[in-house]
Amino acid sequence: MSSVAEQLHLAREAKNLTVHQVAEVTKIRTDHIRALEEGNFNAFSAPVYIRGFVRTYAGLLKLDVPRLMTALDQELGATEKFREPPPLTDQPRSALDFITLQLSKVNWRIASVVIGVLVLLLIFYSVARASRHTKDTNTVVDIPPAVYQPAQTGDTLPLPAAPAHH
Repeated sequence: MSSVAEQLHLAREAKNLTVHQVAEVTKIRTDHIRALEEGNFNAFSAPVYIRGFVRTYAGLLKLDVPRLMTALDQELGATEKFREPPPLTDQPRSALDFITLQLSKVNWRIASVVIGVLVLLLIFYSVARASRHTKDTNTVVDIPPAVYQPAQTGDTLPLPAAPAHH
């Protein structure tokens, strides 16, 4: 398989496009297009520019962008300047590192709304369940009507004393 640079160059020529035409459409400088077609990655200050330019250029030429980007990553990995930096520590990544990375990817505006809605639903569910439980324990049992019957002990309350007349 040919290099990314060769694929870009051959595809551009097959479409009868000049470097200037490509630069006009993609807004990539002509010297950068030439550097990409020559495989001269040292003309770029960072790999992010190379990847972005190749993605744009390959899209214009209707090439298989994901396959070309994979090939580009392999070619960049072979260069000293654009190889991935070594890990900062020798320690393997822990579960906490993985969780922290995943949390850093979360859109917290959306997540906070979702969490708020879930908390409200949990509160509503808890209140509904508690009210259903209290209804079950406070139900009135059918008690037949009662008739008052005084106690037969003979004890009565004392009557108030009559006021004395002088």
